[in-house]
Amino acid sequence: MTEAKKSAVSPRHRARELALQGLYEWRLSGSSATQIGRSTGDDKSLGRYDSALYQQLLRGVIAQQEALGALIAPHLDRALDELSPVEFSVLLLGTYELVHQPEVPYRVVINEAVELAKTFGGSDGHKFVNGVLDKLAAQVRAAEVKSK
Repeated sequence: MTEAKKSAVSPRHRARELALQGLYEWRLSGSSATQIGRSTGDDKSLGRYDSALYQQLLRGVIAQQEALGALIAPHLDRALDELSPVEFSVLLLGTYELVHQPEVPYRVVINEAVELAKTFGGSDGHKFVNGVLDKLAAQVRAAEVKSK
């Protein structure tokens, strides 16, 4: 990502990008949230980001991965472990936000996840992410979804 692109992105979106990258690293290497967070905190070239949100997302998703996976699984067309590491990480991140950050509108959560999938995932991965999180939002935020 270029320096101009990094500065044009909101600190909250940048925190989500970094959390996604950390989750990807965790998924592939098994590194702990502490190890990943420490290496991110030491990297001064990452641009402006909301470090509290980053830490909350990274640690929260890793700590609750099994419960989040159980929420996602009924909405998938294949097993959770068959998802690409990017789709898996984006879905965990979006699910965490839907469940644990009710102050963030569900449409914002889904839009952020779709944008992450477009940036880091395969060509149509964002459509898959959108469909899964849309179904999940109707389940975990039923009142908010119905009011729209």
